[in-house]
Amino acid sequence: MDLGNFLVMRQELGLLAVFVILLLLDLFVSETRAMKWFRPAAIFLFALHTAAGFFHVPEGTAFGGMYVTTPLAVLMKNILNLGLLVVFMQAGEWLRQQGTAIREGEYYIIALATLLGMYLMVSAGNFMLLYIGIEMASLPTACLAAYNKYKEKSAEAGAKYILMSTLSSGIMMFGLSYLYGAMGTMYFADMQPLVTADFMTVLGFVFFFAGLAFKISLVPFHMWAPDVYEGAPTATTAYLSVVSKAAGCFVLLLTLHHVFGGIGRIWYYMLWAITVATIVVGNLFAIRQRDIKRFFAYSSISQAGYIMLGVLHGTPEGLSAVVYYVLVYLFANMAAFGVIASVENNSGRTDLDAYNGLYKSNPKLALVMMLAVFSLAGIPPLGGFFSKFFIFAAAAAKGDYVLVFIALVNTVVSLYYYLRIIKAMFIDAPEGGVTERLRTDGYNKASLVFCTVGVLAAGIVSNLYGYIAGIGF
Repeated sequence: MDLGNFLVMRQELGLLAVFVILLLLDLFVSETRAMKWFRPAAIFLFALHTAAGFFHVPEGTAFGGMYVTTPLAVLMKNILNLGLLVVFMQAGEWLRQQGTAIREGEYYIIALATLLGMYLMVSAGNFMLLYIGIEMASLPTACLAAYNKYKEKSAEAGAKYILMSTLSSGIMMFGLSYLYGAMGTMYFADMQPLVTADFMTVLGFVFFFAGLAFKISLVPFHMWAPDVYEGAPTATTAYLSVVSKAAGCFVLLLTLHHVFGGIGRIWYYMLWAITVATIVVGNLFAIRQRDIKRFFAYSSISQAGYIMLGVLHGTPEGLSAVVYYVLVYLFANMAAFGVIASVENNSGRTDLDAYNGLYKSNPKLALVMMLAVFSLAGIPPLGGFFSKFFIFAAAAAKGDYVLVFIALVNTVVSLYYYLRIIKAMFIDAPEGGVTERLRTDGYNKASLVFCTVGVLAAGIVSNLYGYIAGIGF
């Protein structure tokens, strides 16, 4: 590898540099100083890395074509960076409340390790590198889910995640072995012209998709999500619902149409049924939830179903809509989880009744939650409305009117359960809710402002979708 290969991997090298610096700080700085300086240092260094990602990164390959950098891959990494940056800003308040029982620095370092795995997933040009990236992202994520080791539900969340992740990884590797046996290569570019509808290839694809569907929590591979979302620390739940899901959706999008496009007539109907089931199950089960983290778990499942509308046909419009949807979803979901973190940090509660009368005691938090929920529901003129519009329009342009109709009906259903949160905050009596004024630290406030501006700007700045569409696929 020459210097040019390393420049192609500039984002990975930058992330690795942040990882090493924070690791050294955590090892050699005293605990007293670390409690004061580690969080600002982590946010500052990662913010610099995030900003650097928006400068030009040259296209190219490394490791014999196993690693590929494209403008689209760079954009997706920047979106993932934004999501983790918000997680860093929201996690610190909870970590500080744990005192010396939980080391703060380890949380940020483990989160960076998962992001490095997602980088490799996004830039993979070979199934083996993709698998390595998935494992690098999944194993540390289980640690994040079980990070509150003194809380039974957190330990349970970590155990369930690692068990299900191990099972899905084994299924995926089994499928990859079939694909290699059928085609004799693991490189995406070499496999594409060799993909045919023979038994081994189709079976290998089915197993590969089953393993990847776990990461995205598509039905029927979604059963881990509610329990893990409920038990994990709220910052980790936000990370799972947005950053991890975004990376998985992007990988599925690329592999379906850049590798398995030749057998699209076979996998289309299977994915069509899974998309419908994901949207319907996510929306119907969300209605029954009383814990707000489980509520958003089923909400994220239904959102994954909506994303699949853009994935199914593989048109440039659909793929652009997927990236735009993920970006808007990041802003809205992170804003919602920022409010959830504030309520939980101050009251220790995650039940829906804790939000009764929240507008009277904490009007700013209630307004942020309202905008986030309205965006997730697709209310104009917020970004969520346009993200759903572009996704539905891409599916309708290919004549898939039945799927669009089902999605529209379920959007109406989602309005009902999203409005339950609005009703609790603005209409229900404060009895049983959080009545005191909640204290939120400056970093969390900044994250809420950032996400709220993102939700509003995504609906107002019309050329954002045009910029994504102009990148090319």
